[in-house]
Amino acid sequence: MDSELDPLARRLGECLAARGWMLATAESCTGGWIAAAVTAIGGSSAWFDRGFVTYSNDAKVDMLGVSPHTLATHGAVSEETVREMAAGALARSRAQLAVAVSGIAGPSGGTAAKSVGMVCLA
Repeated sequence: MDSELDPLARRLGECLAARGWMLATAESCTGGWIAAAVTAIGGSSAWFDRGFVTYSNDAKVDMLGVSPHTLATHGAVSEETVREMAAGALARSRAQLAVAVSGIAGPSGGTAAKSVGMVCLA
């Protein structure tokens, strides 16, 4: 795993374990990379519950309960969508903390309003 992420993931795990909390991830553009970073830490099963890789809009709706209206109105890469992704991950897991990410990874797909490299986190 990435040498810069390892200490961050370890510290996250320590903080979660100290509180008795679990983490869930809801990922789109990262394709499970966040979940991979945390599960590379030994003992992470004590504080990592599950990860959702929801690359397509259908997956966001089916797996996380993101509203089709939100997607149609704001798009997959929006604060509104990642908020719903995080809420859905919490509702569909045993976690007390969730992280959600969606973005335009490129090299194409960007627009004037949402350029390549734009990422939304919740």
